Amino acid sequence: MKPSTLTKAEILAAFQELSTELAALNVKGELCIFGGAVMVLAFSARIATKDVDAIFRPAQIIRETAAKIAETNDLPKDWLNDAVKGYVSARHETIEGDLPQFPNLRLVMPTPQYLLAMKCLASRIDAADQDGGDVKDIIFLLKHLKLKSATEALAIVSAYYPDNMLPIRAKYLLESLFEEGRV
Repeated sequence: MKPSTLTKAEILAAFQELSTELAALNVKGELCIFGGAVMVLAFSARIATKDVDAIFRPAQIIRETAAKIAETNDLPKDWLNDAVKGYVSARHETIEGDLPQFPNLRLVMPTPQYLLAMKCLASRIDAADQDGGDVKDIIFLLKHLKLKSATEALAIVSAYYPDNMLPIRAKYLLESLFEEGRV
């Protein structure tokens, strides 16, 4: 099995194959992609991600088809996974954005504000993380949204998640990014 990073080209090839397999089953599928996959595909803010976090339907058919694609293309078996379900907000706002579309596979993503809120909720700051943790993505999204303060960013997070869900490290991270002029 190849290393567990997926480039834009590899993700797009896997999605094309998924669409082709769904067409053979006469099924239309939908993926709402999150995290690093959005940063790679919609924003070109990274060159790769470790996996594709998504919620999808029809769930069982897509899960089984993705497993076959992993096997035949030497991809990590969890290249497409739904572990992100625990972070989905009750205010689940999605858009097509600049995502590519396929004949039997529709791609959507969270709004940039929602994605920022999710990234802050996770706020993985491990510098040893192969994709740089969430800090680079948070900085990118803060700039993309043209936010001027941690207060503005925290207001967005609060629109998607109750305040008691936000780890204190996320609040400190946002404050330090603005104080240090990284945004």
